[in-house]
Amino acid sequence: VASATAVSGSITSYYSSKGLLGFFGFFETFSVGARIQELKKSAGDPVEADALQPGSELVAAGYALYGSATMMVLSLGKGKGVNGFMYDPSIGEFILTDPNMRIPEKGNIYSINEGYAAEWEAGLRKYIEDKKNPKTGKAYGARYVGSMVADVHRTIKYGGIFMYPATKSAPNGKLRLLYECNPMSFIVTEAGGLASNGQIPILDIVPTGIHQRAPCYLGSKKDVEELLSYLNN
Repeated sequence: VASATAVSGSITSYYSSKGLLGFFGFFETFSVGARIQELKKSAGDPVEADALQPGSELVAAGYALYGSATMMVLSLGKGKGVNGFMYDPSIGEFILTDPNMRIPEKGNIYSINEGYAAEWEAGLRKYIEDKKNPKTGKAYGARYVGSMVADVHRTIKYGGIFMYPATKSAPNGKLRLLYECNPMSFIVTEAGGLASNGQIPILDIVPTGIHQRAPCYLGSKKDVEELLSYLNN
């Protein structure tokens, strides 16, 4: 994790970023990404408490996606929405290509590593089974790259749900709350979706440690609400 502070006018901010997520994707030629976020800091030198703020206090968040093209997606504050910029190598600049990105209210794709299915809680197993074999309507498609940024970007574009749950071997989940769950949850929420740890909104969690982990479910509003009904039944 890299961090820095900057002063702009009367606002002092704390920035944090996470290195490339899905690093091994370089060797498999699929998309990888990185996340950034900004928090206001207290007066004086930066201290750990400046970073231990809930995601609801984020001033801005974004991610970069590196693949067949390079894209940056940014939300510059609550109520400011989400915008996507594609890098144009012919002029060396990022061009606004996806203004006011909005996640569909409901999708037809789920994204999860099913290799850990034996370790999921019963409600999650039932949800996935019903998405595969619904009593009515069409089954959901399954898409999972293994790079959080790539999987969440697709979810924002086309709708559906991204899940990285707690398991028997990782009861607190694997994704880091501060620099993985929070920035992506902030962006999804600003795009009209929902983000939860299965009990409360991700952005409402008050962190107690820099590397704290959390289960993460985010995506289209109706899909996340439906999943939560399974988890809390």
